[in-house]
Amino acid sequence: MTTVRSIVLFLLAAVAEIGGAWLVWQGVRENRGPLWTGAGILALGLYGFAATFQPDQNFGRVLAAYGGVFIAGSLAWAMAFDGFRPDRYDLAGALVCLAGVTLIMYAPRP
Repeated sequence: MTTVRSIVLFLLAAVAEIGGAWLVWQGVRENRGPLWTGAGILALGLYGFAATFQPDQNFGRVLAAYGGVFIAGSLAWAMAFDGFRPDRYDLAGALVCLAGVTLIMYAPRP
């Protein structure tokens, strides 16, 4: 159950961070206005809290692993919301990152 909780928290953190950054981008770069920007800032704050609830007590390990989730999640977000089509190297890189997340977070430790 701890692993499932951790994965759910990583997914929530990714949606909050990537979505928040996207909302700020839309508000500022796409001139959608301060409501979009403000919503993005709130989402980015939620990201910070989501990461703190990870079962692992090591900040460095959690954030290092989250980096891999962020990479894969950013590609998925861009596909869903911006029409981005990753090439095989993007996909391979994302899989390598997710393998790294698995190794960092879920490898058996004494």
